[in-house]
Amino acid sequence: MKTIITLNINQEACELAVAPNQTLLDVLRDDLALTGSKKGCDSGACGACTVIIDGEPVLGCMTLAIRCQGKQITTIEGLCPGGKLHPLQQAALDHNAVQCGFCTPGWILAAKVLLENNPRPSREEVQRGISGNLCRCTGYKKIEEAILSAAER
Repeated sequence: MKTIITLNINQEACELAVAPNQTLLDVLRDDLALTGSKKGCDSGACGACTVIIDGEPVLGCMTLAIRCQGKQITTIEGLCPGGKLHPLQQAALDHNAVQCGFCTPGWILAAKVLLENNPRPSREEVQRGISGNLCRCTGYKKIEEAILSAAER
């Protein structure tokens, strides 16, 4: 049996019917066509599904949508209103920190929270801040450089 809930996604209220066992990731991708968050491992190990809920990075594949009512949710699509890239997105491009791009939305959102809480992180703090995000092709050095560069802006 589905329940009608209202989700606040990227500063917009969305009312929809969700099943009790439906994950936030599935709602975002399947019901709302917000496909920036990726379904990687579907077990909480890769970070590709990272979104921000009430200022914290959260794994969308491990979060029930029904528990998100009344919370502020930010997806990668919410970082560039009007098409202007967020400084982290621009830094990712500038530092070639994107290859296949599958992990990119997750680490960018994790880094956004890190920089909001710590505007001048050390490399070690950046490494800890994105430690839940796996990258299989770009390599972490370029990602770390991009985040440190965005922190300088």
